[in-house]
Amino acid sequence: MMRRPRTTTAKVVENRDTDSDVSFSQTVSSDEEIDEWRPAEPKPKAPSRAAKAPAAAGEKKAPAKRTAKPKEPKAPKLPKAPKEPKVPKVPKPRAPRKPAAERKTQAPKVLKDSGAAVLAGAKRKRIDEGKKDDKAAEIKGAKQPDCPEGGKAEESGPSIRMKEERVSFIVSDGHQADGWAGEGSSLAGFRAKKEEVEEEDFTFDEPSQKKQKTGGACLGRPTALASSEAHTLRNELNMSWDLIELLSTLTCVERWVCVNIIGLLREENTVPFMVRYRKDMINHMDADAVRDVQLIYEELCSLAKKTQSVVQTLTKDGVLTAELEQNLRSCRSADELDHVSSPYKKGSKLTKARRAKALGLEAAASALMDSPHTLDLKAWVKPGTEGLSSVEEVVTGVEHILADMIAKDPETLTYVKTLCENSFVTIQSSVSKSALKEKEQEKSVEGHKKPGAQQNKIKDIDKFHLYVDFTCNIQRIQPHQTLAINRGENLKILTVKVNFPDRLKSDFTWWCINNRWRPRTLAKEELSTIIKNAVEDSYKRLILPFLTRSYRIKLTSAAEKESIAMFVRNLRQRLLVCPVRGCVIMGVDPGFRHGCKLAVLSPTSQILHTDVVYLHNKGQPREAEKLRHLMTKYSCAKVVIGNGTACRETESVFADLISRRCFHPLDVSYCITSEAGASIYSVSPEAVKEMPDMDPNHRSAVSIGRRVQDPLAELVKIDPKHIGIGTYQHDVSAGALKAALDGVVQECVSFVGVDINICSETLMRHVAGLNAGRARNIAEWREQNGPFNNREQLKLVKGLGPKTYQQCTGFIRINPQTLHSAKSSPPPVPEKPPAKKGKGKTTNIPTSFNPLDQTCIHPESYHVAQRFLALVGGTADQIGSPGLRRCVDSKVRTSSVEELAKTLDTTPETLKLIIDGLTQPPGFDIRQNFGQADFKRGIVSMSDLQVGAVLTGRVDNTTLFGAFVDIGVGRAGLIHKSNITLDKLPASQRRRSLALGPGERVEVRVLNVDLQRGRIGLDLIRILQ
Repeated sequence: MMRRPRTTTAKVVENRDTDSDVSFSQTVSSDEEIDEWRPAEPKPKAPSRAAKAPAAAGEKKAPAKRTAKPKEPKAPKLPKAPKEPKVPKVPKPRAPRKPAAERKTQAPKVLKDSGAAVLAGAKRKRIDEGKKDDKAAEIKGAKQPDCPEGGKAEESGPSIRMKEERVSFIVSDGHQADGWAGEGSSLAGFRAKKEEVEEEDFTFDEPSQKKQKTGGACLGRPTALASSEAHTLRNELNMSWDLIELLSTLTCVERWVCVNIIGLLREENTVPFMVRYRKDMINHMDADAVRDVQLIYEELCSLAKKTQSVVQTLTKDGVLTAELEQNLRSCRSADELDHVSSPYKKGSKLTKARRAKALGLEAAASALMDSPHTLDLKAWVKPGTEGLSSVEEVVTGVEHILADMIAKDPETLTYVKTLCENSFVTIQSSVSKSALKEKEQEKSVEGHKKPGAQQNKIKDIDKFHLYVDFTCNIQRIQPHQTLAINRGENLKILTVKVNFPDRLKSDFTWWCINNRWRPRTLAKEELSTIIKNAVEDSYKRLILPFLTRSYRIKLTSAAEKESIAMFVRNLRQRLLVCPVRGCVIMGVDPGFRHGCKLAVLSPTSQILHTDVVYLHNKGQPREAEKLRHLMTKYSCAKVVIGNGTACRETESVFADLISRRCFHPLDVSYCITSEAGASIYSVSPEAVKEMPDMDPNHRSAVSIGRRVQDPLAELVKIDPKHIGIGTYQHDVSAGALKAALDGVVQECVSFVGVDINICSETLMRHVAGLNAGRARNIAEWREQNGPFNNREQLKLVKGLGPKTYQQCTGFIRINPQTLHSAKSSPPPVPEKPPAKKGKGKTTNIPTSFNPLDQTCIHPESYHVAQRFLALVGGTADQIGSPGLRRCVDSKVRTSSVEELAKTLDTTPETLKLIIDGLTQPPGFDIRQNFGQADFKRGIVSMSDLQVGAVLTGRVDNTTLFGAFVDIGVGRAGLIHKSNITLDKLPASQRRRSLALGPGERVEVRVLNVDLQRGRIGLDLIRILQ
């Protein structure tokens, strides 16, 4: 009779960082019957925008083939999967059925083979090969996989897929900020080589050979990659799975869209360019969704590269077999690849199963499962041979081999995952023994002075008081709780376990013995005992640690993605705060001992004066008079105070001076802004170059003032992780966080646009297509030759080829006002005549101003814009005027955009962008629809707050557990996420995670005030529009 053990716990020995997570939340269905070891495929994420494909005739041309074609690695000939009669065929266990919509997204159904589970991956090859012939047809006609609306998407790997927060900032019907995320980083993995033109320089008069024509594609009209190129792409990866199909499944994006995105990425197009100027090819996806596809594509390419490296290493070591190679090339995640390859790595300790196989006991194990009546264990005994000297050692070796087979059998793993889904699996954290020991030592030596490091450790233990006795269902744990537990574990303060119920082991053991691992014929009692012991050993020694590690990896990966998503949205909203223009501003970096550093800035952010006043010393009246004199001299009525040390006291001084009308006749007001990163920036090379002869403390005051005058232009100078947004930034992948934040900076800068004649080199390098070197070349050309008269002159800049020009030029503006003011100053003498570089080739570049250069219209569409202007009876000089707007509106009312697009031989998307560019007023800034900094004249202290009071404030930061709101009392209050409910939100914000972001104005009610701990609890009433 089987004994029921106590609840089994698997202690976490190491929490390895891996390149992907393993999902154990799938249930068995007929669509997933693939007999091979692999983690469950992540459920595809619902696309941000549903794409319905109308039956539209015509297809888009495939991109022109490159002359310099990359070498195509020859795919190794993989042997057919031999049949193994040794393992009995056992019917699959019944499992709960999934909804029909969810089953559509799973892998295609495969008939179950009777072969052994050891031959993992052989079936995938047959699936993929069977689809090769009609692959092109599938790409063209593929429907978007159905995703359950309410289903929670489980992302794969460190792709850092942002949850369902497709934030679009609507400016006008045609200009919806085009999505606000994506990254312009280079692709990792396999990419076609760049084309090299033989002995000829490029010219801008001819179309770029790489550029894809998009005129034939529109919303819902698939534009497929040529079948030969798709086959080449698969050969490059040299994996058993189909890249397009797998990418479409993981991202829940239509196959033809995935093909187009891969093609655009391989053409070195940036995400902002694709989102704004290639909408028809990406099916109107926003930048977040495009970046999701890009990250998963890069992850798959990286996996293929890693697989190739492992295959080469194992071949060199002489342990690679055809079966093992097929298993490796069938892996779909880095964790799966590591699980398959780790036992064969050189230098790794031989597993118990491999040692037993080396003794020749594999045949005995096979005989035990296939024909136990013929197995005589005594015949395998070899006295004097270690491991075979007795029947007990032979039995132990056979058990180890069977345990290894059970742990790597895909059907067995699928069943145990299903059991876990239907069981109450919990994660538990408690204080570690080392932390308890240190705490006891602290009590014993109380009163004695302790070292600083030990004191900090004791304080850290107190920080984790919520998790010293914490237990939570694995399905319900929150992302911030996962990150907090991980941090405590890394600091050796917490011990973390994953607990599995007793019933899981008993059900698993019964199923294995009576179903999957039941011998073909009747076995003796002692042989049945061997199988039972092998099952229990496999569960305890191999399967349980594997499940524990996989659960931890999955939870950590999901938490990191959610944390980075929060960072991304916070940064985006912080960068897009509306600038305060047209007034003189004083930036104040507050301080006690060293005084308050002042910087007076002109309306164009030029430094007018810097000084220091000591407002918190005995001579305050004299310093206040000095301050009044400066503000009167420069007519400064706006003060920006940094929120650092002495902020509260400095604010009190200014509020008192304003109440006593010391600045009369000026109507002075002040605001508090974050000074996070200002001190780091003040000593950076960029600050030294920009303000070479200035004290670093004064540079901080300048930066604080400019953060309100033009937040985007100033904050791009600072590393995004130093701006003070989000939480747990040190607990997530640094590379993934940097890539995501850099992508957001690039998108914000590109979509806002830059005036090429006045923008800084630092801001310029964040424009899509540009980098530090190209931005420096543009700045040098501007210094040597004067302002740019038109976009065409960018072609004269060294290092700007056709592709760079194509990517950046739509986001660069030539403002006629700044151009005129720059020309009014004496122009520098150019060192060289403005001739196009090249081998004997020059290009004639016009020097006159083109009115279209001040709009968001791309130069590749200028000819369409000119024809549209002629059609409506307007001219380019009327851009932004009310008269032209009336003409355009009248034309669009009489003829739809689609009809006009056909008349002009362009796409509706391009025409809508042209209409926006022609009708937006000169100097239009998409940030004008966002809130500005709040200026005030009085002050309220925390002690004045009463429970139940209704206040207005501005969201300062959002975290995974709530939003911090500045209500003007010197301490931000917290709206817990439980108080942010759907009924309190506008319809446009209900689909966003947490729904709030920095800069949003809210009306709140005070729930509680804790003066001792400095905490304020708030309840959200509504969001103020």
